[in-house]
Amino acid sequence: MAQLPVPGRPGPGVGLSDGTPYAIGALPTAPRRILAVLADDGHEAVLVGGCLRDLLLGDRPGDWDVATSAPPEVVAARFPGSVWENRFGTVLVPGPDPVEITTYRSESGYSDRRRPDEVTFHGSLSADLARRDFTINAIAWLPDAPGADTGRLVDPFGGLDDLRAGRLRAVGAPAERFAEDALRVMRGVRFGLRFGFGTEPETETALREAVPATAGLSAERIRDELLRLLADGRIVPSVALGRWEQIGLLAIILPEVGRLRGVVQDKPRGGDALDHSLWTVDALPPDDPVLRLAGLLHDIGKADTASNGHFIGHEVVGADQAATALRRLRLGRRDVARVRHLVRHHMFAYDASWTDAAVRRFIRRVGEPALGDLFRLREADNAASGVIEPADGGMGDLRARIAQQESAPMVSRQLAITGHDLQAELGLAPGPVIGDLLDRLLEAVVEDPAVNERGALLALARSLLDER
Repeated sequence: MAQLPVPGRPGPGVGLSDGTPYAIGALPTAPRRILAVLADDGHEAVLVGGCLRDLLLGDRPGDWDVATSAPPEVVAARFPGSVWENRFGTVLVPGPDPVEITTYRSESGYSDRRRPDEVTFHGSLSADLARRDFTINAIAWLPDAPGADTGRLVDPFGGLDDLRAGRLRAVGAPAERFAEDALRVMRGVRFGLRFGFGTEPETETALREAVPATAGLSAERIRDELLRLLADGRIVPSVALGRWEQIGLLAIILPEVGRLRGVVQDKPRGGDALDHSLWTVDALPPDDPVLRLAGLLHDIGKADTASNGHFIGHEVVGADQAATALRRLRLGRRDVARVRHLVRHHMFAYDASWTDAAVRRFIRRVGEPALGDLFRLREADNAASGVIEPADGGMGDLRARIAQQESAPMVSRQLAITGHDLQAELGLAPGPVIGDLLDRLLEAVVEDPAVNERGALLALARSLLDER
């Protein structure tokens, strides 16, 4: 009985093929229980897709997928608390190890090249595997009995051979698979780089020919696939996005970034503005894909501000362009605002001559919550440029000086008076004048924290009113 390989991606065992007995001993409770419950009820149920592929490669799956002959309404009723997600028969069973259960189905008529016009539920595992994208995702494991960790592999399209050979190959006719769903272009790039696989020639040709069709994909699907790529620590972003550029995908998905190719800049590491942007993404952590997006977009304003080797105001232009691009990709408001803010402020220039008041103004301008992100972006920017921060007077010095200002008021709620105090003491009615006064008082306190005393602030507020 073949066993799962030990972690470390040694690949599937020698001799594995369609019908080979195969034991899975490390299956979490949730998918094991679901397989057993469905089998006990008389339905065929298999472990399938990406989770089985990852297990065969010695990796820990990030999610679990079960396919079954049971109709979706039966599945949803059998597992209380589950969610019927879509018309494709997918039912999510939430929990520490969430499981997606999909009814065996066939698909046809992809008129919009992203969704099937017709979905037919049936009891055929082989037909269900035939609708999948790549052979490495078209392998199933069928338990011998309910709850068993022994079973057999079902591999009608040679996915095991492709795993062994390190080969990415479409199921059936490659052109048909990409015509069904253009997102498979993006997935194909990601899978090839994630596993270090080469793409089978016919599949590579079909993938490239399908690139123009990605323009018709929904923004949400593109966004999710881009974020998956950036969040995968096994993929080098500059290599992945470089392949996007090579096949014409970058110009479709992020044309603002593609326009940086050929924008010359003078950096110790060399390269043009696109090279620099891609290297910046490489230097940022994969556990924060939105911050990686900020790295990718931080210099997009350079294409429109280039003049005699300078890019004056590119951070202002780029901030607006970044926000526009991310709204187009349907990122959430908070993520758009975060990236826009970082792009807008990434060009700060610190030196040791800054006064403490200048440090406080910097903190207020950037905002304390954004400082960590901004420093990580600057460090990645420097790494991509080949710039080494000086030991004295560099970012380390600025971080230390910011820490020294920890107790200094930076927002109006930290003032020694409130808007209600201004109304009561100065006889003011509620309105914009209150907010304006608080802003002016905060500016004074940022300059000199000693001013943050009730009497002094009220006196200053009176003088400010007299000037109006």
